[in-house]
Amino acid sequence: MSLSATEDDSASEIHIPADIDWHMLDKSKFFFLGAALFSGVSAALYPIVVLKTRQQVSPTPISCFKMSFAIMRHEGLRGFYRGFGTSLMGTIPARALYMTALEVTKSNVGTATVRLGFSDTTATAIANAAAGLSSAMAAQLVWTPIDVVSQRLMVQGCDTSSKNIIPNVSNKYNNGIDACRKIVRADGLKGLYRGFGISILTYAPSNAVWWASYSVAHRLIWGGFGCYMGKKEDALVNGNGCNFRPDSRATVAVQGLCAAMASGVSAIITMPLDTVKTRLQVLDGEENGRRRPLTVVQTVRNLVKEGGFRACYRGLAPRWASMSLSATTMITTYEFLKRMSTKRQEARREQRFTS
Repeated sequence: MSLSATEDDSASEIHIPADIDWHMLDKSKFFFLGAALFSGVSAALYPIVVLKTRQQVSPTPISCFKMSFAIMRHEGLRGFYRGFGTSLMGTIPARALYMTALEVTKSNVGTATVRLGFSDTTATAIANAAAGLSSAMAAQLVWTPIDVVSQRLMVQGCDTSSKNIIPNVSNKYNNGIDACRKIVRADGLKGLYRGFGISILTYAPSNAVWWASYSVAHRLIWGGFGCYMGKKEDALVNGNGCNFRPDSRATVAVQGLCAAMASGVSAIITMPLDTVKTRLQVLDGEENGRRRPLTVVQTVRNLVKEGGFRACYRGLAPRWASMSLSATTMITTYEFLKRMSTKRQEARREQRFTS
């Protein structure tokens, strides 16, 4: 059985949609539609991010249900969207950087690895891993300050009278601009990039593993189950083998499954780093009566003191759910976006191929 985007013979073959390279895209349409689509996805998933963040900075284990109930009771639905405006403002430039670095790197590295003699599957995995690494590093230039501000807005509305849920978040911010101004006044510009190093250590390898796993899973699933999803009986009757062309529903289903599989592994591996990163960006310590940013060592020590190694995995359930839902919606939206943004002549060429 083979996977093909160009060939058409009598052997068992699955015609998956051809990949769309950077040079085939209408850039203005790509970025405009991307901003609109990804903003909608971010709005839908934002409450899960708020839950994850509050669980990570809590000194005691709190279930998702109890945390959700407390937010709804004390803050209402608005509590699930604290800091959303700030996050949304950062989403547009960060996504633009992310998608540009992703597509440019994937296209260039993919071409280079094929020329070096790697197989198509290996070349795709290497290109996706490199693209995930470079895109994560590029996006963090924007995401880190947005994370610092939005996460502080997320946690400041907690009811601290019960079990001291969120300690050491003393500043009260009116909005994202006010939070940014107070952080810079207290810690300088570097305060906005608190946790930048560990953010790179968290997201760069995570993205590399995710994109490599996604590309491998994508090909394995089509290769292993593609024939059984198509018209196998008709192919056998006609004696032509399995010549399956997946429709849009099958394509989206496989993309979603691959995204969820890649997200599960990535969430488990990088969860401790993400918890440390969140605490570094949100919480402060005290030294001689003065507020000071926590160090990585102090953060890890506090986590271990609070609950051992398990404390590093607080918020795993919402993070796993968030990553899986986000990745599934993002990748299907992303692939849809790429096909919507394809230049007309390239679209006609692809249409002739798939018909």
